[in-house]
Amino acid sequence: RGEGTRLLLASGHGPLHPALRPLPFVFTAALPVKLVDAAAAAAGASASRPPPAAPAATFKFVVSSAIKVGAMAAIVRVLHAKEEMHRYAAFSLNAVFMYCFLDVVLPALGAAGVALGMEMEPQFDRPYLSASLRDFWGRRWNLVASAVLRAAVYDPFRARSGDPAAGVLAAFLVSGLMHEVVILYLTSRAPTGRVTAFFALHGVCVCAERWWCARQHKREARPQLPRAVAAPLVLGFVAGTAFWLFFPAIYGGGMDDLYLAEIAGFAKGLGLGGSWTGEN
Repeated sequence: RGEGTRLLLASGHGPLHPALRPLPFVFTAALPVKLVDAAAAAAGASASRPPPAAPAATFKFVVSSAIKVGAMAAIVRVLHAKEEMHRYAAFSLNAVFMYCFLDVVLPALGAAGVALGMEMEPQFDRPYLSASLRDFWGRRWNLVASAVLRAAVYDPFRARSGDPAAGVLAAFLVSGLMHEVVILYLTSRAPTGRVTAFFALHGVCVCAERWWCARQHKREARPQLPRAVAAPLVLGFVAGTAFWLFFPAIYGGGMDDLYLAEIAGFAKGLGLGGSWTGEN
């Protein structure tokens, strides 16, 4: 999020503006928050504060976060015995942990911006209900990153080339390169290009899906697959390609053991034990 927002700032687009006060500027650049009234804030006016969250919504968020924290604790516990399970099973558990972690930590950080007249942007929208790859990447998975890539990469490339496919391919390529940098920070290992290949492959598949849907529409195509059928197919393709290209770059070569050790150390620092540390 931070790198993409700064890229938008450099190109004169996006939510950042030099006229913003220092603290809102930092929050907008670093966290998944946005100004409620960016134009008024840029002009020096105070942004209107969003209405307080409804008690029902707050309760739902707390319950959802508690469930995800419990799931993460259980996953860490199980992963301490990962030598006894299939490699792909361990990858799947790590993927669920990553989703739960992002969906708890990022909204919690973003909520801090509410005190500054900001509102929290959603991170995910039930990606397990995705009816297509376009639905998964564009409307349900990591919505903040999608919004930044759309403004910083997709829109300029589409405007320059006149072809939406060029914007899609460029956005996925940039996303892959950014993930390579993040993984370099996490693992201190030279990039292998597999993560970039993962995103490039999905970019090509999204373009192919778009082309096929447009062609079927011209031919008065048959009705789309029911979501109950389409969603497992989409998630199966995403998971299969991730097992092949994405997860080995993040969790392979013993890196998952280092993550577990860091999680255990963090949990002990908070006075937690048991499920988080693997101790009986």
